[in-house]
Amino acid sequence: MSTPPIPPPGPGHPWAPPSPQPGWGPPPGYGPGYGPGYGQQQPGLNGFALASLLVGLLCVPPLGIVFGVVALVQIGKKGGTGKALAIVGLVVSVLMTGVVAVSAERVSKAVLHGLESANELTDAEGELIDVDDLRAGDCFNVPRGDLMDEHPLMYKIDCGKPHHAEVTESKATDQKAAPGSTEADRAHEDACWKAQDEYAMDTWALPAYVEMFYYAPSRESWRQGDRRVVCVIGTTGKEQKGSLRQDAGTLKPEQVAFLRAANAFEFVLTRQPEQELEEALAEHQAWAREVHAALGDEAKAVGGHTALPGMDKPARAQLKEIEAARTAWQRASQAKTAAEFDKQWGRALVAMSPETEKALRGAYGLSTDMPPWLEEYPVRPEPDSGGRPSHESV
Repeated sequence: MSTPPIPPPGPGHPWAPPSPQPGWGPPPGYGPGYGPGYGQQQPGLNGFALASLLVGLLCVPPLGIVFGVVALVQIGKKGGTGKALAIVGLVVSVLMTGVVAVSAERVSKAVLHGLESANELTDAEGELIDVDDLRAGDCFNVPRGDLMDEHPLMYKIDCGKPHHAEVTESKATDQKAAPGSTEADRAHEDACWKAQDEYAMDTWALPAYVEMFYYAPSRESWRQGDRRVVCVIGTTGKEQKGSLRQDAGTLKPEQVAFLRAANAFEFVLTRQPEQELEEALAEHQAWAREVHAALGDEAKAVGGHTALPGMDKPARAQLKEIEAARTAWQRASQAKTAAEFDKQWGRALVAMSPETEKALRGAYGLSTDMPPWLEEYPVRPEPDSGGRPSHESV
């Protein structure tokens, strides 16, 4: 019996190799591991978490809040990563929603203000002009007659037509105090009162309804180079036609001399120290010296006009009262106590009679219409005022 031949060398086998012996494997339905889910794809980064951050930063923050909440809910139920990202996205979306809300409010206010300004463009008669382009002698209107508006629209108009205000001075300020401070406001106020006294020198001729206003640089406009102060006589209390200008160019020399001295005295008289007398005796003494000096200048002006026709009697009567008042002011400036100052203060005020000045102004050819505040001027000290009329009446 012969043996089978040996198969020739070469790849493969002419018969199938024996099957491998079965080993331990996973139960049916599972991957190459043990337990449910083993080998299945695990949840990755939650898409809503990433969307919350991106949407909150870049487009619609309120939608970012929604995405952030959805991401946290899904991660809590199904697992996955991105919880920290969802929290950051939620916080950022909340913050950005607040920013958007504030910005929207400001934009809406700006739009409303713009619409109001557009409506105001036809709410006043005249030609629209920038406040810095106004000059002394110009008259203008403002919408609704509101001169207290911080940034009013101004319409220049002929002074012969009804207007709300008239410019007494427009100039660059050399203030040293910070814009908007009490010191700066006081400096502007003083400067504009003096400007008005030079522009409308016969203060008794001014209508009772006029008021003094001024427009000065704000802190913001100051940083932008604004240095102009515009002083104004406001006439919104009643329809005003015609200019109130009555300056040195429209008056006689003797009238100008008297009015400058009289106005300077009234200005100093109304600039008493703001502190209480008992707390600032030295400041009140310095003020009394200024009043004494101002009365001396008025006496010189009136004394130089006694020879003018019709001036002798009223001028001498005024000079007599001025001398009595100056004596009292001098004693006040030397007072050792607040009580003594108060006593001399009262004597100085009642030493000068408005009726005497009325007669003098009539002799000068000036207005004799006594201002309302002067009509209430007391002829004697009030009983419980320590010899001094009330500040309001002064």
